[in-house]
Amino acid sequence: MSSPTPLDSVLGLSHELGREDRGLAILGEGNTSGRIDEASFMVKASGKNLATLGPDGLTECRFDRILPLFEETGLSDTAIDDRLLAARTRPEQGKPSVEALFHAYLLSLPGINYVGHVHATAVNSILCSPRARVFAENRSFPDEIVCCGPASVLVPYTDPGLPLAVAIRRGTEQFIERHGIAPRVVLLENHGIITLGATPQSVLAAMLMAEKAARIFLGAVALGGPAFLTPEQIVRIAGRPDEHYRQRALGLK
Repeated sequence: MSSPTPLDSVLGLSHELGREDRGLAILGEGNTSGRIDEASFMVKASGKNLATLGPDGLTECRFDRILPLFEETGLSDTAIDDRLLAARTRPEQGKPSVEALFHAYLLSLPGINYVGHVHATAVNSILCSPRARVFAENRSFPDEIVCCGPASVLVPYTDPGLPLAVAIRRGTEQFIERHGIAPRVVLLENHGIITLGATPQSVLAAMLMAEKAARIFLGAVALGGPAFLTPEQIVRIAGRPDEHYRQRALGLK
């Protein structure tokens, strides 16, 4: 049996993230992307629905047309839209989501091939509260570490578009410097969650586990907690050979 193409993988991931019963995204919320090769990637077109996304709802863009925007200042919203349209490999395709900017950056990280972004209900309950940083910087149970990594990047609320993409890059670079690895989860205050990984399975697993962790966090707060794992326990779980084996078996690596 042949391996799924990047197109098949992005569509499958989109449909999983867009399921209404999961409460991760409704209507036109959220977006997904996948690396095609070193030069290009595909990203959900603006306004499309994740649950019903078809091939015509994805737009192929060039990295070398988008990444240079991070070094430019003073660009108007119209100028950024024009540059995103010019980044398409095929002009007949739809307008890329303005969040294609951060997708391009995250997909340029070593080992990252897929990215998902949604406005998950339980996660956003925390991100719209004063406890967002506490949730991002701690872990409550082992599977959260296995699927979501030792901590999450937290990005303060930033205007969507290029300012947000730049803020995500800054927070991700700080995370890599601190932990020596790329994050699996990026949390956006008053906005939503991004998960990234080598496979669509790893993106979906991190997203579903982050939403479960958020529900557990909310319940623990109501009961007088939460009681977090210690840094030593997190390092131990993250380094256990059996957990690495489980990650491979689940397609997380």
